[in-house]
Amino acid sequence: MEKDTLPKIIIHNSISIDGSLTNFEQNMSLHYQIAGYYKPDVQLIGSNTIKKGIELYEDDIPREEKKDFEKQDRSKILPYWVIIDTHGKLKGLLHTCRRFEFCKDVIILVSEKTPKNYLNYLKERNYEYHIVGKDNVNLKKALKLLSAKYKIKTILTDTGRILGNLLLNQGFVNEISLLIHPVIVGKKSYNMFSYINKNLKLKLIKKVTLENEYIWFVYKVKK
Repeated sequence: MEKDTLPKIIIHNSISIDGSLTNFEQNMSLHYQIAGYYKPDVQLIGSNTIKKGIELYEDDIPREEKKDFEKQDRSKILPYWVIIDTHGKLKGLLHTCRRFEFCKDVIILVSEKTPKNYLNYLKERNYEYHIVGKDNVNLKKALKLLSAKYKIKTILTDTGRILGNLLLNQGFVNEISLLIHPVIVGKKSYNMFSYINKNLKLKLIKKVTLENEYIWFVYKVKK
C-alpha cells in the first residue's frame, strides 16, 4: 500500500495564544464540538493522555463488571478509539474508555516488547490489539493496518504533543486544527510543537471567529 493511500490525519488541539497545551482552562465543549465536525473514523490517542484524563476526571476508578469484558454494540458512525500503549500503562483502566458512550470500541496498538501479562489482559477482555513494531509502535505500519483492516479513511488526534509531533515529523499529518484561546500562559507554557525537527510549510484553509474571542484556524500541511 502506498503512502498516499494512508488515512487522512488531522491534529486538533486547543491552545493558548503562545501555543501552550496546558496550564489554562480549556473550553472542552467547544473543543469537542469542532472535533465532531470532522466525523473521524478513529480517534488516535496516546496512553499517557488517557491515563492523565482518567486521573483528572475519575475520583475513584469504577470496578470492572461482566459487561466490560465484552465488545460494545454501538452505532457504526461512532469512531474507534485507537490507543498506543506499548508499555501496558492502561492495564486495569481500559474499561473506563470502553464505557464512554461516544466510543465505538477500543483498539490497542502495541509492540513486540509489550509485557505479555498486558496482552493476556487484553485477550481476556476481548480488546482487539495489534503488534506493529519491535520496540515502539511503527506508525506507518499502524496506519496501513487501520486502513486495510478497518477501512479507516479519517483519523483525528487531539492528544498531547509527543504523538502529534511524531506524526508531523514523519510526514503523516494532512491538517492541523487549532482552537485558539484568548490567553497567554507565559513561563509555564507547554508548547505543542516543541519536538518538531524541521520547518513545516502550511496553508491556511479555514479561519472562524467564535464566541468569547475564540478563533479556529485550520491549516493544510504542505507535503
